Amino acid sequence: MPVPDFQSIMLPMLQLASDGNTYNMQQARDSLANEFNLSEEELSERLPSGRQTTFSNRVAWAKVYLVRAGLLESPERGRFKISDRGRDVLKQAPSCINIKFLSQYPEFQDFRQPGGKERAGKKVEPQPPEETPEEMLEQAYQQLRNEVAEELLKLIKNNSPEFFEKLVVHLLVQMGYGGSVREAGKATRKTSDEGIDGIIKEDRLGLDAIYLQAKRWEAPIGRPEIQKFVGALYGQKAKKGVFITTSRFSSEAMGYASQIDPKVVLIDGNDLVELMIDYGVGVGTSSVYEIKKVDMDFFIEE
Repeated sequence: MPVPDFQSIMLPMLQLASDGNTYNMQQARDSLANEFNLSEEELSERLPSGRQTTFSNRVAWAKVYLVRAGLLESPERGRFKISDRGRDVLKQAPSCINIKFLSQYPEFQDFRQPGGKERAGKKVEPQPPEETPEEMLEQAYQQLRNEVAEELLKLIKNNSPEFFEKLVVHLLVQMGYGGSVREAGKATRKTSDEGIDGIIKEDRLGLDAIYLQAKRWEAPIGRPEIQKFVGALYGQKAKKGVFITTSRFSSEAMGYASQIDPKVVLIDGNDLVELMIDYGVGVGTSSVYEIKKVDMDFFIEE
């Protein structure tokens, strides 16, 4: 089954604690994973940022919400046990526990509305999401990133082939190849060999060279274009090549490139703009948001 949303985890977590014992989060994850019969693949699924598994994140937030509603108590960091209110809830034998259910408790309402104040004199009715706050934040970030990527690719395609070649050099320099842009400009040159647009140093010392092909195309790049590029690499006795395009590669082209020597890396339009965003080429920072967590060491008295 797919990884359950964090609201679906709430009732099983409360039931787990019904024996009155204190549980740590690892014990909770193990027990709940068994309860939901999750596979290793499902347990290894990660949030978009890759920093945490989806299941661990959802278990943690289920615990936070239950504690905020007073159904669980957290005697120390990373541990929880059932409260008297939680026992009373289980006696009611609810079919599920979710945000709507928890909203009956004033403490939880205060948690959902920071400061416990009504905004503009009107109480905001909580909307029960399926995602945890971190998931919603990461999904919003990914949506904004996708929009930036789409706009970048559109702008690249509207510029000249010469601009595209300069962009490729600038990106590779930002990624650590070729030293400075000026040095890379000297190392990059037009060749008379069909299929090669330029050459850039692999590192600042120039111990090796990377041969480039940059195609500002709309049509997919097929195997014949890659074969032409590889033939040019053989002619130069080159060991490494990078083929960059604003379009995409056919499955035949990708299959061919994965099996040959010299090594050829294929970067399509989507990969290109993702690298531009990662390395700050053609983009700027609009806003920075930091997620703060309590520093428990600060509160330890010596």
